[in-house]
Amino acid sequence: MNRLTRCITALLMCLGVMTAEAQAAGAPSEQASPAPTGIRADVRKLTTQTIQFKHGDISWLRDLALQAGWKPGQIKRLGQIILRESGGCPNRRGGDVVDSSCNVTGVSEWTHRSDSGLLQINGVHWKKDHAQYAGLVCKQMGVCEQDKLLDPLTNLMAGRLLFEVAGWSPWSTN
Repeated sequence: MNRLTRCITALLMCLGVMTAEAQAAGAPSEQASPAPTGIRADVRKLTTQTIQFKHGDISWLRDLALQAGWKPGQIKRLGQIILRESGGCPNRRGGDVVDSSCNVTGVSEWTHRSDSGLLQINGVHWKKDHAQYAGLVCKQMGVCEQDKLLDPLTNLMAGRLLFEVAGWSPWSTN
C-alpha cells in the first residue's frame, strides 16, 4: 500500500467510513456511512431532468448541491470548480468539446478521458481495480462506471464524498 492510500485509509477509518476489518480485507465496511443522498430517486430524476444545462451557467447549482450534501458556505467555491472543470456541463468527459447547450461536439485531447461530469471526477476514484488509489467512489457509493458519474446529482454526491476525505485537494490547481 503506498503512502497516499495509507493516508486515505487512515482518514476513512478516523471518519468512521471504514473499519479496520474492512481495510484489512480491502473492502468497505458493512457499517460504512452511506454516501449523502437526502433525496428519493424519483425526485432526483425529476430534478435533474428539468434543468436545462448551458455551458457557463450554474444557476441551478445551489439546490442540486444542497441535495447532494454540500453546505451553503461551500457552494461558491464548488461553482468555481465546476465552471473550471466542466463549464457546468454534466455530460462532459475529459477532453470533450461542447457547444453552448452542453452537447458534445468533439474531443480536443484524449489523455484525460476518465475524468467525468460536473466535477471531472477522475478514474482513480471510480475504477474499483485502480492500482494506485483506493477507488473510493466505487467502494463507498457503488459507482464504478463512468457513465453513472455523468448524472449531475451522482457526480455532486461523489464530489462531496471526495471532499469529506480530502477537502478541495482533488481539484487543486497546484
